[in-house]
Amino acid sequence: MTANGIPGQPRPDLTAGGAVRVDERTIPGPAGELELTVLTPAAGSGPWPLLHYIHGGGIVAGTRHSALSEMVPYVAGGSAVVASIEYRLAPEHPHPAPVEDCYAGLCWAAENADLLRIDPGHIIAIGFSGGGNLAAGVALLARDRGFPALSHQILGCPMLDDRLRTHSAQMLDREGLWDRNENLWAWTALLGDRRGTDDVSPYAAPARAENLAGLPRTFIDVGSVEGFRDEAIDYAQRLSQAGVNVDLHVWGGGFHGFDIGISQPAISQASRAVRDEFIRRALER
Repeated sequence: MTANGIPGQPRPDLTAGGAVRVDERTIPGPAGELELTVLTPAAGSGPWPLLHYIHGGGIVAGTRHSALSEMVPYVAGGSAVVASIEYRLAPEHPHPAPVEDCYAGLCWAAENADLLRIDPGHIIAIGFSGGGNLAAGVALLARDRGFPALSHQILGCPMLDDRLRTHSAQMLDREGLWDRNENLWAWTALLGDRRGTDDVSPYAAPARAENLAGLPRTFIDVGSVEGFRDEAIDYAQRLSQAGVNVDLHVWGGGFHGFDIGISQPAISQASRAVRDEFIRRALER
């Protein structure tokens, strides 16, 4: 697998023609050193908000450069710093390794705000698919451990529930669309024999969290032809009932990952525009 997480594809240019400075850093983690890619505006002095980006891949695949180019416009435009962590992957590193690595990267960034030229009071966790799972898990950890304070969490087609009991979790049986078989494999890789039992932490499967109060403002989007549809809708509803400000978008006809790296279909353009508008407002607050 290459550095951007896609076999046979080179690492994308993240510099945006010189508008973005790319730093590869090594930071301490819970079980050794971790790699962190930091994207900083080349012009200006900050402090900027931080987008704590967590790559997707079902927590079993990908690297810190996977789809990282999606975050470049916010840095090139001088609106944010982006930090992307190289977390350990299942099954070689089951829970809690992935989420603890992501939390360690978040804490390091907040603790080194002056070095990164970020505003430690304006940190947004963002992730898609398996990265959405980890972004939600990190938000729970940050709340429960009291550091750092997140202003927002942005969860794209998030992988939230290991129990696979919903209609949407069972409705797809087609290779190439992240169907129920791939989903079962990924959750089992992360949790082993604990998957589906009562012995699963909410930091591994955020849908398990009983108390969602005190979490940051949340954006969730998901497709209607998507295994994660029902759990995403349920999580958004429970967040709202817990007093969290939630933006939920369910895109009719959207399959898993329909709007990541796909720019031509009208539904992809619409969903990307809505998410982009939310991110830009979140960065301005």
